Amino acid sequence: MSRLLKKDATYSDLCAVPEHFVAEIIGGELYANPRPASPHAFAGSVLGVKLMNPFQFGENGPGGWWFLDEPELHFGGDVLVPDIAAWRRERMPVVPGVAYFTLAPDWVCEVISPSTEKLDRQKKQAIYAREGVAHLWLVDPLQQTLEVFRLSGARWTLLAVHEGAERKRVEPFDAIEFPLVALWSG
Repeated sequence: MSRLLKKDATYSDLCAVPEHFVAEIIGGELYANPRPASPHAFAGSVLGVKLMNPFQFGENGPGGWWFLDEPELHFGGDVLVPDIAAWRRERMPVVPGVAYFTLAPDWVCEVISPSTEKLDRQKKQAIYAREGVAHLWLVDPLQQTLEVFRLSGARWTLLAVHEGAERKRVEPFDAIEFPLVALWSG
């Protein structure tokens, strides 16, 4: 379970959290979680590689995106750290040299852990919708599922739940096909 450290938290409170934790401020509350376990880290790392080569570097794909692992996103008083985020280059032509981003990504991926699932699915998902993130993926390496959401107006539409060893083309990165089993193998 995500650990609530303080209500009415400030950015100074977040900066005081030890570095081996991922700290976020959501609705004025400071949450901290230990770094993810290996299934979580493995799924996020593999997904990043599978998407970055064709969509950031243009290797056997269209390019046109920037990907970042665990970027710090500042949305008003909320400070979120998704597992992976990506921006279309037409919206962010270069990656600025900043400590945090105020421009909402076009795509966010949260890799679900038992300790973060409730926070990821409820509070963070609502903030991503409020900020206009167009696409959200929830990857659960223990259940071996990929949930794909698209923002429609101010609400999320669940497009698909993919599981197991399927090979899929998944919005917004449907220009390529990748085997989901790569996310679960270790």
